[in-house]
Amino acid sequence: MRAVIQRVTSASCQVDNNITGAIENGLLVLLGIEDADEQEDVEWLAAKIFNIRIFSDENGLMNKSLADIGGNILLISQFTLFAATKKGNRPGFTRAARPDKAIPLYQDMIKQLTMLLNKPVQTGIFGADMKISLINDGPVTILIDTKNKE
Repeated sequence: MRAVIQRVTSASCQVDNNITGAIENGLLVLLGIEDADEQEDVEWLAAKIFNIRIFSDENGLMNKSLADIGGNILLISQFTLFAATKKGNRPGFTRAARPDKAIPLYQDMIKQLTMLLNKPVQTGIFGADMKISLINDGPVTILIDTKNKE
């Protein structure tokens, strides 16, 4: 499972000219799910997203988490995070999980993050053509891969 986490002052997702999710002050999380992912990946990554300290404290240092700032999450499914680009110029996506595996894990991630935040997680629509708008704060962008826990 891969997540691109962006600290934002605002972010929104639009599908067919309708806003499906929008937040102020928090994290835009782009989530890629691969065939090898399991429930333990969801739990580990959700905890990491919730607890990562990338928000500024009173001294301007990144010492605060979502819980500390009362932040929000906009979670977007993005299979292209598992693009294979080694050969040729057209990316391949064979590592990305098929919907029958990915959708339940995506829904579990929504549930896990909602439980941790103690408020609803905003989302896009799985598999839809989504238009994402954001104001990246910093910019701060972090990549986390559950198969490479550094």
